[in-house]
Amino acid sequence: MFQLDLKSRKSIYEQVVDNLKEMIISGVLKSGEKLPSVRELSRMLTVNPNTVQKAYRELERQGYVYTSSGLGTFAADQANANADPKKVAEVMDRIRNEVAELFYLGVTPPEIRRLFEEVLNEKEGWK
Repeated sequence: MFQLDLKSRKSIYEQVVDNLKEMIISGVLKSGEKLPSVRELSRMLTVNPNTVQKAYRELERQGYVYTSSGLGTFAADQANANADPKKVAEVMDRIRNEVAELFYLGVTPPEIRRLFEEVLNEKEGWK
């Protein structure tokens, strides 16, 4: 399904959330498609089932998945998803923090712009 980076500064839980979110947004996981069960995904990724359960709860809170009791967890429809101002504000806060960290690392503003362009170009296929 996807690989986890054990050397990443991101926690395993965050990596699971980010990878599944990307798969849903990019259409790899289609609207209504069943996700692996908590146990299945934890086995596939060799992580604790509680980590996967926590990731599924977070994705449900964010509106990327929904859970039907007794049936499982499914990818939510993203085609009609509007940019929730609260979510956008949360993401902007994270971006501000990351940009500040880049400045602390000595990255110049033109280089930061280039990096943002690179990311945007990578993600162009999402829509």
